[in-house]
Amino acid sequence: MRVVVIGGTGHIGTFLVPRLVRAGHEVVSLSRGRSPRYADDPAWGEVREVVVDRDATERDGTFARTVADVEADAVVDLICFTPESAATLVEGLRGRTGHLLHCGSIWRHGPSLRLPVTEANGAPPVGEYGIAKAAIAAHLASETASGGLVTTTLHPGHIVGPGWHPIGPLGNLDPGVWWRLSAGDPIVVPGLGAEAMHHVHADDVAQAFELALADRDAVAGEDLDVVAPSALTVRGYLEIAASWFGQRAMIEHVSWERFRGETPAEHADASWEHLSRSHVVSIDKARRLIAYAPRYEPDEAVLESLRWLVEHDRLDIARPLLDR
Repeated sequence: MRVVVIGGTGHIGTFLVPRLVRAGHEVVSLSRGRSPRYADDPAWGEVREVVVDRDATERDGTFARTVADVEADAVVDLICFTPESAATLVEGLRGRTGHLLHCGSIWRHGPSLRLPVTEANGAPPVGEYGIAKAAIAAHLASETASGGLVTTTLHPGHIVGPGWHPIGPLGNLDPGVWWRLSAGDPIVVPGLGAEAMHHVHADDVAQAFELALADRDAVAGEDLDVVAPSALTVRGYLEIAASWFGQRAMIEHVSWERFRGETPAEHADASWEHLSRSHVVSIDKARRLIAYAPRYEPDEAVLESLRWLVEHDRLDIARPLLDR
């Protein structure tokens, strides 16, 4: 099968493209070509890499035609963020491609009302990003239901992997949290620390896309949440992460008002966006339809990411990670 992967050198594509090559597919990777892949793999030697600026070519109306002209059996779109962009691609691929797979987000679900969150019981989305991802998924499902292009949407959680900073225990990207944990310093936590986050390793997301590609009929018109087998609360995340440094988490519970007053706005806003949703998401549907079997628990994925950052001098810590 010839497969186009849009955003092939990004977080998911870094792992998906080699998977597809090893599965015997002919792979064409489309990317801007500005950033290196997050991990090397000899399988990339068999990949046709095409440099294309999606934003620029969408503005001049040529992007969808560029993708369609590859004459692929399937297209995996990992970097679509607006309903308009999705609709344009669908129009260009209808009748020319057998299957379009889109990367959504668990943020298509709003703040949790019932746990675990499923594809059927999620609350309406909030915020520009979540609303857009929900609208894209609905448009794609409608396209397939009406007899048009066969589509599938996979919704990953907070993606973790070697090469980039994970969403940390406070729901933000503040690297200072890791320093304080490693030093045994107090961590200021808004509220009780019972809010949850649901991470997923990038290779597990890649696994889900590979499985969905292999069984188009099972996932035609479907959308599936793909996350780790379990989720972490703020409190649990802090306690587990502190143990990686041989420490105990020193948690100081404060009000959100105080937390915002003591935290840079960028990190405080990110914390609110993640923790107010408090997602714990079911993967039962993905298990049932495509036999999705994630390899990584969330803490295992985060620890792998941290080790990479430390080994590559991308993260300052007060004491080293323990060998385990």
